[in-house]
Amino acid sequence: MVRTVSVVLETIKAIACRQKLPTGGSGIVIIREDTAQPGIASISKTSGEAIPTPNTSKKLFPLEAFREAIAKTAGLPFKKRGSMQLNEELKEKGAAADTAQEPEAPAEEEIIVDSAEYQMIVDYYTDKDGKLSYDLLNKDLIKFSHSSSKVRKMLEEGKSTDEIRLYAVGTKFRNITGNKDLTDDQVLKMAELLDEVYPKGVFKEFNEELRRSQSAQKKK
Repeated sequence: MVRTVSVVLETIKAIACRQKLPTGGSGIVIIREDTAQPGIASISKTSGEAIPTPNTSKKLFPLEAFREAIAKTAGLPFKKRGSMQLNEELKEKGAAADTAQEPEAPAEEEIIVDSAEYQMIVDYYTDKDGKLSYDLLNKDLIKFSHSSSKVRKMLEEGKSTDEIRLYAVGTKFRNITGNKDLTDDQVLKMAELLDEVYPKGVFKEFNEELRRSQSAQKKK
C-alpha cells in the first residue's frame, strides 16, 4: 500500500518518504543509492524533530537530511507519487520503500485509507500546491463551529472539547463525502490518519478556538 509520496533530497543524494511505524505514528525513511541500509527515524510529536534509530548511521544520514525530509514531506496527501530525478536503481529502491511490508493493520483501517471518502477529504483540504492544508482544515472547522446552533448548544451544556470536536469534524466529513452513515469510529480513524502526517496535531488551531469559546461560556 503506497502511503506517502517520495521526495528527492538535496542535503544528501537520496530519496525520502514517510511511513507508518510499527510502534505507531509517523516516521521518515531515507534511501541512498550507495548503501542498501536505509536511514530511519521517528518524528517527535512534541517537537516535530527526527529521532533516528540507534542503527542509523549519523555519517550517512545526518540530522540535516532528516530535517529536510520532514519539511519536504510535511502535509503531503496519501497515495500520490512525486517526480523522481535520480537514477533507475534509486528509483527502484524508492518504490520498494513505498510498498515495504508493514505490520498487519486492522481491516477497517485499510478500508478507510483506500476509501473514496478518505480521498475526498484529502482533496477537499488540498491547497493549490497539491499539499494537504491544515490551515484550510482548521479555518473551515472554526467557521463551522461559529455558525452551528448545535455547537452553541453543546457549549452551553458544558460538553467537553473532544465531544464538540467530534461532532464538528464528523459533520464536516459526512457533508464532504456525502456519506451520512460514517460512524464516529470511522471519523476518528480518518482524523488519526491525517494526524500521522502532521506531528504538531491536525486540529491544533481548532482545539484552541474551542477552548476559548468554552472559557467565554463559563464566564457568562
